[in-house]
Amino acid sequence: MLIRSAFSTLLALIAAGPLAAQSSEAPTVRLSGYLQARETWQEHIGLTASINRARLGAAGTVAPAVSYRLQAEFRTGAVGTGRASVSLTDAYVKFARSQWTVQAGQFKTPFAGEYIMSLADVETADRAAVVDSLAPKRDIGFMGEYAAGTLVTASAGIFNGEGTNLTSNVDSTVLGVARVAVRPVAHLTLGLNAARYFGDSTRYGAEAAYADERFVARGEYLGQSRDLAGTADDKGWYLLGAAAVVPAIQLVCRYEEFERPGVSEQSKIRAWSLGANVRPFGPSTRFTLEYLSRNAGDPGVRRGRLLAQGQVKY
Repeated sequence: MLIRSAFSTLLALIAAGPLAAQSSEAPTVRLSGYLQARETWQEHIGLTASINRARLGAAGTVAPAVSYRLQAEFRTGAVGTGRASVSLTDAYVKFARSQWTVQAGQFKTPFAGEYIMSLADVETADRAAVVDSLAPKRDIGFMGEYAAGTLVTASAGIFNGEGTNLTSNVDSTVLGVARVAVRPVAHLTLGLNAARYFGDSTRYGAEAAYADERFVARGEYLGQSRDLAGTADDKGWYLLGAAAVVPAIQLVCRYEEFERPGVSEQSKIRAWSLGANVRPFGPSTRFTLEYLSRNAGDPGVRRGRLLAQGQVKY
């Protein structure tokens, strides 16, 4: 019922957009989203075609200090049914006053710079394994944020800790997440992240990122400490570099490691990827060609994957 209701509301907002634009007094609804279609070749598997992401969102302002956002993800081949489905990703209201904002609803938790970025803006086809595994994902909760211009941004929130579209807190504990990012000089961002699953585990991380018109350099280290005594921390890191050789072509390289010794000694992942992003029609369209070589286990087995993806943002 929650997903169906959210999807109906999103469609109503989309239908109301043209009507709102005709009235100077009515709020304006802004539509956005992106679509990613990919073809993947992998050793011992062969070719696989997929729709990696298909998202549509609506956002607007209902008062000078109050805004909202709704976003749904359209999925194909849902597990168990094989039918297309719709999942609510973002649904929140935000109150902004001067340097402070307060946000409530379902949204991304403020942890790990690469996770906070939209996947449509990440230079590689997928996020690093350590970010995908350890960054708390979207959740339902409440967050406050303070921004001193572009110099310092501090965020802290309390969430259910149950994940997306789950409105009950089954275990009666909560997830606390905090992040501080500073920009000491132009183009350089340094960040610290912390998340506490109360009664369970603590996640932590540090990051550095440099980005200008031509070059991107980014790295993160993330870890997880479980409360169970004697359990080794999950941990991992990545380094990424990208350069625009010409305005329409960006070359990308990334190396990453991730291990969960408390789960299995064979869980270690070491991978490198090389790729190129081509934008022949401007920033709204991107074609990605990427080769990923991943070694899983210790000493491990190395497998290769070649990926081609087309993306449009709207």
